[in-house]
Amino acid sequence: MLDHLLSVAGYAALGEPDSGFTELVEGRLVLSPSPERRHNKALYALARQLEPQLPDHLEFVQDIDVDLGLVPPGEPGFARRPDLIIALREAGERIDEEDTMYHADDVVVVVEIVSPGSKRTDYVTKHGEYADAGIPHYWIVDLSEPVSLVACHQAGELGYQDTPAMTGVIAAAEPFPVKLDLDQLLA
Repeated sequence: MLDHLLSVAGYAALGEPDSGFTELVEGRLVLSPSPERRHNKALYALARQLEPQLPDHLEFVQDIDVDLGLVPPGEPGFARRPDLIIALREAGERIDEEDTMYHADDVVVVVEIVSPGSKRTDYVTKHGEYADAGIPHYWIVDLSEPVSLVACHQAGELGYQDTPAMTGVIAAAEPFPVKLDLDQLLA
């Protein structure tokens, strides 16, 4: 059990837990269980749809830490582990060589798939944190029937502006041209 608040560097030094995964929220370690089969299958199906549509300068990465950069280094920090990120390819090369996590300014899109115990966290808490971190786009995928996606994008000082929940086949021009069949996420 930790007896102090962690900085992002302190969190990175801890390594991986034996089961589940951790995130860092205001210097506090938050343990989450591993996702369920349905969640993982939907995430894989989404990644399969996204990969051939990504521009060359972007890549997707599943299940990796992102330093949200909400506080100065050394202070109790914030590091989230989104289900999937779409990030600058050059940032991935830095991660492979010298760093342990992505930084918010490397990330173009964060994707969270809502789990039974994460609805408020995904729709409210992470929504605010990702907006405050300056991540341009946040997609919330809800597997409740019908499967839906809420696309959030930066709207200046207002934080995120959210689309109404979209279902079925959706198309977007930003942050890159993409077409997704949400019904296929659970097929």
